[in-house]
Amino acid sequence: MRAVVARKYGSPSVLSVEDVPVPRPGARQVLIRVRAVGLNPADLRSLSGVMRDLAPLTFPHVPGSDFAGTVTEIGGDVTRFAVGDEVFGVGLPRATEAMATMLSSPPSLTTGAMAEYAVFEANTPALAHRPSGLAPEHAATLPIPGLTALTLVRAGRFAPGQRVLVIGAAGGVGSAAVPVLTAARLHVIATALPEDEDYVRELGAAEVIDYRAVDTVTETLRRHPQGVDAVVNLALPGAELVEVGKAIKPGGRLLNAAFPSPDPAAFTGADFTAETVFSHARPGDLDHLAAQAMTGALPSSISRVFSLEQAPKAYAELVEGHVRGKFVVTVGR
Repeated sequence: MRAVVARKYGSPSVLSVEDVPVPRPGARQVLIRVRAVGLNPADLRSLSGVMRDLAPLTFPHVPGSDFAGTVTEIGGDVTRFAVGDEVFGVGLPRATEAMATMLSSPPSLTTGAMAEYAVFEANTPALAHRPSGLAPEHAATLPIPGLTALTLVRAGRFAPGQRVLVIGAAGGVGSAAVPVLTAARLHVIATALPEDEDYVRELGAAEVIDYRAVDTVTETLRRHPQGVDAVVNLALPGAELVEVGKAIKPGGRLLNAAFPSPDPAAFTGADFTAETVFSHARPGDLDHLAAQAMTGALPSSISRVFSLEQAPKAYAELVEGHVRGKFVVTVGR
C-alpha cells in the first residue's frame, strides 16, 4: 500500500510517500481502508522530536490521526463493527502509546492514518459509524477539533449569555469550537484576520478582533470594560497567556488548548482559574458531532484538499502559512 512515511525526526521535509506492507488487525482491532484524513498540527509535533522523551516514535513512522474510511477486516473478538461499515474517528499512532496512558480516555491506537490502510482498536469511543449522508472528507475533519470543542465547553461550565474570547478562531479547532460555543448560547468574541472575518462570523462569532491591527487585550477591554467571562486559547504559546489573562473578569476562566502549555506557576495570585484542556472522547461524542455536522450546526471547514501523493506538501503548508479551517487528504476510492 501507499503511505506517508518518516524515517527520522524532523520537519515535514522528512516525509515521503512509499510502498509499505498492509498492516494486519489483531483480535480486538479493525482494518480500515482509509478514504480521507484531516491534518492536525499535533501530527507534526511528535515528528519534530519535541515530545520524544515522553512519547518516542519508532521508525518508519506513519503520521495521521483524524480519518474516515471503510472496515475491510475485523479481528476475532470484534462485535461493534462489520466488514463494509463506514466509520470515522481519531487514532494515536502506536509509537506514542506512552502518551495514551496519560489520557483519561485515550483514542484508538493505530498504525497511522495517512495511508491506504490503517489498523484501529475497535472498542473505543474514538471510533464511530459514519452516517451515510456525511461525506468522508467532512467526517475526517471532525474528531480532534470537535472533541476538543466539547471538552472545552464541559471544562468551562458556562452559563448562557457569558462572553468568551476565542483566540485563534479561524483555525482547525476554532472552526469547531466557535459553533459549539455558540450552540451553548455564549457570546463569542473571535480573534481573526480581516480576510477571515466573514468566515468566523458564519461560524457564529458575534464580534471579531483583528489581532494584527490592535492589541487583543486592550481592544477586548475597550469593548467590555468589566472583562470577559472566559478566554479560550487555541493558538498562543503558554508564555503569552499571562498578558491575555488581564482581559478576564475576576472569577473567570482561562482554558488553554494550545501547545506548549503554560506553567501553572505563572498564574499564581491570579483572580481567575487557568486550565489546560486535553481532547478526549466520551461514548457517543463522535455520534453527536456527526449529527451536528448533518444538520449544518458544524459546517464543513475544509479549505484545501490534497491527494495522498501531495500529503508531504500539505503538511509543509500547514506549518509554513496561515491556514483557515482544515486541510484534508483524500486517499483514493
